[in-house]
Amino acid sequence: MYNKSDIELKVAEFLLQIKAIKLQPNNPFTWASGWKSPIYCDNRITLSHPQVRTYIRQKLAQAIQEEFGSVDVIAGVATAGIPQGVLVAQELGLPFIYVRAKAKEHGTGSLIEGEVVEGQRVVVIEDLISTGKSSLQAVEALRAAGLSVAGLAAIFTYGFEKADENFAAAKCRYLTLSNYGALIDYAAEHSIIAKSDMELLSKWRLNPSEWGQGQVLSSES
Repeated sequence: MYNKSDIELKVAEFLLQIKAIKLQPNNPFTWASGWKSPIYCDNRITLSHPQVRTYIRQKLAQAIQEEFGSVDVIAGVATAGIPQGVLVAQELGLPFIYVRAKAKEHGTGSLIEGEVVEGQRVVVIEDLISTGKSSLQAVEALRAAGLSVAGLAAIFTYGFEKADENFAAAKCRYLTLSNYGALIDYAAEHSIIAKSDMELLSKWRLNPSEWGQGQVLSSES
C-alpha cells in the first residue's frame, strides 16, 4: 500500500526540481487558449532524468494495480502520453497501444496503433490533465474499438472542476500522481514561492479562464 500524500509531494518536488513545472505567479505565462497562467508544465522533461522517470513509472504502475486491478493492455495518448505509457507497460509486462490525435490520412487510416483485441481491459496513460478533453477523446476511441476502459492515469492535474465534470460525464475514473494543490503547498513550504502568493495561486485554479483579467500582467511562452 502506498502513501498517496507522500507520492503527491515527492512528484511535485521532482517536477519543480527538474523544471518540468515552473511557477511564476507575478509574471504569468500565456497559454494557447489565451488564458493567463501562473504555471507552466512540460512533463516530457521527466524522460531526460532517469531517477525521476523511474519513480514515475513505478508509482504509476503501482497505482494502476491498486486502483484498477488486473488489466490487459496499456494505452498512451499521443503524443506526451506515449513514452510514459510505454514505460508503464514495460513495468507491468503488458502490451502497449496508442491513440493518435487524429486518424491517419493514408494507408490503413488507423486511429489506434498497435494490436487491438476487442474486449480487453485497458488503462489509458496521459502526462497531464487540464480539462480532460483530449484524454477523453482517446477514451472514446478505445471504447469505439471494443475495449473496456478501466480508467486513466496521469502524472499531474491542475485540479480544474471542469476536468472532474468531464470525466464524470464520460463515466471514466482517473487518478494522478500529483496535483496543483500539493505542488503549491510544497513550493510555499520550501520557499520556492512566497507564502503571500498562495492566495493568488489558489484563485487561478478556481477560475482559470478569468484569472488575471483586468490586471496588468506580463507573459512568457
